[in-house]
Amino acid sequence: MQPDTSDEILMINTPLGKMIAVTDGEAIVSLDFTDDIFVSNHSNHPLLLQLEKELGEYFAGERTSFSLPLNPKGTPFQQAVWKTLQTIPYGETISYAKEAQLFGNPKAIRAVASANGRNPIAILIPCHRVIASGGGIGGYSGGIEKKTFLLALEKDLSVK
Repeated sequence: MQPDTSDEILMINTPLGKMIAVTDGEAIVSLDFTDDIFVSNHSNHPLLLQLEKELGEYFAGERTSFSLPLNPKGTPFQQAVWKTLQTIPYGETISYAKEAQLFGNPKAIRAVASANGRNPIAILIPCHRVIASGGGIGGYSGGIEKKTFLLALEKDLSVK
């Protein structure tokens, strides 16, 4: 996602590497992994600072949900799929087929999976909690190793 000129941007260091967070001033519109070197990483926007704090708590095992307003940009279909993703409880996984069923269209497995791949707000909209029907890890736009890490983090912490 290309930030709008009025958007505030913050680079956040996580155990999985650098992430770029973007707010439109009212909500988080993007959170994505990056390998790029990013210059302006000291935004003082309260939403971005709160996001940085909450992500730190999440990775430290102190947070299982996020309190920030989200405004992902996408088609109405994608936005509806992303709302479905937000109903998957912390520490749990579902299959793409189950997600399509929860979404209300069991035959739309591929379209739902495609919308997952376009999720602009990693972790907070938990597409990493969707796995293949056979129990395989499935895909993840941030990379399979990041998805594996996030699933292990949530599984380990959900039993404490």
